[in-house]
Amino acid sequence: MGTSQGLTGPDLKQGVREEAVREGEPLLGHIDGAPALLVRHHGRVHAVGAKCTHYGGPLAEGIVDADAIHCPWHHACFDLETGRAHGPALDAIPCWDVRLENGTLRAASARQVDVAEVHEPKSVVIVGGGPAGVACAEALRAEGHRGAITMVTAEGSDPVDRPNLSKDYLAGDAPEEWIFLRTSSALASHGISLVGEAAVAIDRAARVVRTAGGRELAWDALLLATGAEPIHLPIDGAALPHVRVLRTLADSRAIIAAASPAHPCVVIGASFIGLEVAASLRARHVAVTVVAPEAVPLARVLGKEIGGLVRGVHEHNGVAFRLGRKPAHIERDRVVLDDGSSLPAALVVMGVGVTPRTGLAAAAGLEVERGVVVDGAFQAAPGVWAAGDLARYPWRGELVRIEHFQVAVRHGQAVARAMLGRPAAPDVPFFWSRHHDLTIGYVGHAERFERAEVHGNLDAREAHVVYHDNGRIRAVATIGRDRLGLEVEAAMARDDDAAVHALVTR
Repeated sequence: MGTSQGLTGPDLKQGVREEAVREGEPLLGHIDGAPALLVRHHGRVHAVGAKCTHYGGPLAEGIVDADAIHCPWHHACFDLETGRAHGPALDAIPCWDVRLENGTLRAASARQVDVAEVHEPKSVVIVGGGPAGVACAEALRAEGHRGAITMVTAEGSDPVDRPNLSKDYLAGDAPEEWIFLRTSSALASHGISLVGEAAVAIDRAARVVRTAGGRELAWDALLLATGAEPIHLPIDGAALPHVRVLRTLADSRAIIAAASPAHPCVVIGASFIGLEVAASLRARHVAVTVVAPEAVPLARVLGKEIGGLVRGVHEHNGVAFRLGRKPAHIERDRVVLDDGSSLPAALVVMGVGVTPRTGLAAAAGLEVERGVVVDGAFQAAPGVWAAGDLARYPWRGELVRIEHFQVAVRHGQAVARAMLGRPAAPDVPFFWSRHHDLTIGYVGHAERFERAEVHGNLDAREAHVVYHDNGRIRAVATIGRDRLGLEVEAAMARDDDAAVHALVTR
């Protein structure tokens, strides 16, 4: 039943019959005018908020697994006992105590979660202001840490929700104040200091980080979360003022300022970032042509079947492609291709990938091999951790470096636990990518794959693709099958290959 406020289901403070709450099946209702769930897990009933704190996803449509409820949209999950968030979400969901009275389950008072205070390590320094750094700092506080925490970043803004620099914000669908992961004042309210300077040196013997402004920041625990930087193609004209990359808020602002329906744009690179930029600029009615050397966009990562679908969606929305071509040089008003043809361009955006920022780590004597090499708890050396785009870590028998927002958040949260001497390990990787009205979810990680096996109907946007390599399912991409993505993630987290196979072939 509904309410006058548009809420769905019963008032959970008034209660429901005990038998109405089945094991593992969230029951949607409301508490004090807000959507809420009753969830029975291992026989115990929990009352929690029903909206994901990441983008407001419907938790009632997710799954219950490993003492948490998992959001179907971007795979954030929340501890049923405490409401604590697990990436990509940062904020907890509310929890209430539950009483059983004469066969009726009722939500009672809001649950107060007591956390024991921890004062070691005395001082934590985080180099980098991205999702891994923010997630680590806030998870430390949530876990009871009361020592000093300092974040060092020279990005030029408060920490931002980086995926939206190429999505909603760039498309004009989100105001700038919505783009921040956390403002400096919000961080300060948790006792987290933000230093807006570049870190220029790490002295591991003295346990000091030195900044460009001459500061010396002492640390007992250090997280390197310096992320990655966009690749600039070494071609003539790449330094012209109308040639842009996209990594920071300043980059996104500059592209927005240059975007105009009267001025054509060339996007160099059919990467995720390049295609998302193309989609966002089309939302601003900019004429966009994507130039890339491959025959099918994203085929190396997603296979030619999904790659072909993505191309068709972009073309349907007015994006032109020049595939099998590379830029030879850039001029003030055009891009000249390697076949001698040219494309008019008042704006050029390079989206040809990124490279990890390893210089600081290498100078400090850390092991660097296509990223900073870390162990299964993200530790690079005694007292030093690395996370996010920077970290090269063990996953299912190989070292990987993964450039996804959700992965970076979970890395940061894992490092916080490790710094406090608690168990920490990599989670199953996940990312999402949106192209106009097409959203793709991807669970797992395939550095390579022998075959991509399609199940369902891609044209109808109801399908999943299974990536096989060396006799094992490495990853699964979903379109219109969000719940399947969650179920695959849960099975991979248990390292249950048989369950993964059963899920994707049922």
